[in-house]
Amino acid sequence: MLKKVLIILFSFVLLSGCSKKDDVEEVSFLSWGSITETAILKDIINNFELENPSIKINFIHVPQNYFQKLHLLIASNTMPDVIFINNLYLPLYQKYLLDLSGIIDKSEFFSQAIDCLSYEEKLLAVPRDVSNLVLYINTDKVNLNNNKIKTLDEMLDLLDKAYSKGSWGISFEEDVFFALPYLSYFGENFDEKFDPQSSKGLKFYKSLKDEYKVAPTKSEIGSSTTAQMFLDEKLIMYLSGRWMYPKISEKATFNWIVIPFPQGAQMNPCDSSGWAISNTSKHKEASIKFVQYLSNNQNSEFFTKTGLIVPARKESVNFLNNLEHNEEAFIKALERSKANNIPKNYKKLADEINKTF
Repeated sequence: MLKKVLIILFSFVLLSGCSKKDDVEEVSFLSWGSITETAILKDIINNFELENPSIKINFIHVPQNYFQKLHLLIASNTMPDVIFINNLYLPLYQKYLLDLSGIIDKSEFFSQAIDCLSYEEKLLAVPRDVSNLVLYINTDKVNLNNNKIKTLDEMLDLLDKAYSKGSWGISFEEDVFFALPYLSYFGENFDEKFDPQSSKGLKFYKSLKDEYKVAPTKSEIGSSTTAQMFLDEKLIMYLSGRWMYPKISEKATFNWIVIPFPQGAQMNPCDSSGWAISNTSKHKEASIKFVQYLSNNQNSEFFTKTGLIVPARKESVNFLNNLEHNEEAFIKALERSKANNIPKNYKKLADEINKTF
């Protein structure tokens, strides 16, 4: 009799253990990110799991060739539940993403971020960040009036003076993404109707190295990078995004500030990245709960404090307060920007243009 009771009790324990394990819902989460970003994500995931013991987050970090990996996962019907994505690739994958319009209060986010990650009036990713390409300026080598450059002619004049003093003027990347502010200056949009052959913005961008010779060519950059050239004081202006702010803050041995790119015929384009959910996910409710957690104000502040992002949440911009480097320029740039209308064939069109560089 005692033997039978022990067998029943042991069976009950086993069944209880299996039942408890079966109650845990597993959500797969795909993201890129630097060492700093992934460390923050792992902390956030750990806190989320402590608060939600019935949900397990399987974090898949892809540091390189991210969208190739995502493409393969979609093709093999193994698309993760939650995907980190940016507005450049959102149109390409929009048919695979869940409409998240109702899961957040949009008024708590910058409208530009919402616009960037929306497609056909559907919010397909909850924004984490929103930013513009801005100018990092070596102020030991160039004098600015009121920390502004109003026109491209004014910028060229400053670059000419710098070049005559033995430094290259401005960075040049063989990627159309870095030409977008120039297109906007001339009233052009990088959309389905964009014509590279007649683009004034693209022509001006190329002329920086080909005609005006204020930007280094690929051979002149050599094995270095434009970021390193700026840090080595071989460039006086460096066009880049918020993501470079921590490195320049740490490595620069000269005085520098950030200023918005000159505004021309229309508002400058901005970009955004955020968290999307697969519309084929079998764990939609748990995924929504996780995305809401990722994007709450506390976690937005964690990301903002790293210096890597301009937060999409309005409340978190209070951390952009470094007066020495004119950090408020990121907000000023955002105020005069709009979401760029990215075409579905962005990658194909960008690759074709990049070959012409």
